[in-house]
Amino acid sequence: MNIDELVNDLMISYDKVGGINHIDGTNLPSKTVIADITCGLLRLLFPGFFDDCAIHSSEIKSQITMLLSSVATRLEEEVFKSLEYYPPEGLNEKDIKGEAHKITSEFLKQIPRIRELLQTDAEAAYNGDPAALSKEEVIVAYPFIEAIAVQRLAHELYLRSVALIPRIMTEWAHSRSGLDIHPGAKIGSHFFVDHCTGTVIGETSIIGNYVKMYQGVGLVARSLSAGQLLRGKKRHPTIEDNVTLYAGATIVGGETVVGAGSTIGANVFLTHSVPPNSLVLYSDVNPKILKKDNIKNKKKA
Repeated sequence: MNIDELVNDLMISYDKVGGINHIDGTNLPSKTVIADITCGLLRLLFPGFFDDCAIHSSEIKSQITMLLSSVATRLEEEVFKSLEYYPPEGLNEKDIKGEAHKITSEFLKQIPRIRELLQTDAEAAYNGDPAALSKEEVIVAYPFIEAIAVQRLAHELYLRSVALIPRIMTEWAHSRSGLDIHPGAKIGSHFFVDHCTGTVIGETSIIGNYVKMYQGVGLVARSLSAGQLLRGKKRHPTIEDNVTLYAGATIVGGETVVGAGSTIGANVFLTHSVPPNSLVLYSDVNPKILKKDNIKNKKKA
């Protein structure tokens, strides 16, 4: 192999195929650094679970202080890069550094509240899975916990109009867990996705409290043919409280609402709203929608 010839070929390619170059532009956030920061954030969320060594109560304050300081410094640098690349409307360039510091501080202050939410997720995972031996097993071994923890963190940056970083974080978690949750999705408490693999939750999805999903569930847009014209519009469904979505169910469209207390059966392809307390079963033609109360009454009779 002739290195000089290969370099020349690459230089020609860089000139010819310029759409996938980022040369002479702003310094983009580093995927490697953000992955490392995310690992640090997981250690802050779950002390003792994502660490190589046990943490003792006599040492936890000093260890958390050092870790938090490291995370804050590195994250602020990456947020600064993100704001340089895609500054929020009305932000003066010379104010970017101060804005990066402000956003990082506001974000880190959310960690105690995120921990409260994650405790409900861990409870939902443990209570909803008879195979779980303990809550410790759920946190240390279930891919769902890592995925939802990262999404809840990334969502806070998404709300603050930080470009690139939230998506890098959730795609990092996606590659490790098989669970693809956009950082824009709004997710309530006591959430659980069993098995995770292949489940997709789109950007404008809204999910209530006590929602349980299984593998292969999709909360997706009806059509993306309009492309960028759909940016900012409600494209993904709303799932109300106490809903269960079984494996392979696909719920489509921004106007679709799955009413509270409903159960969506495996492999259902649902393109319209269903009222609360519905049971939706797979059919070759149209999903079969039943009222749960009617089923209970028939059993009693």
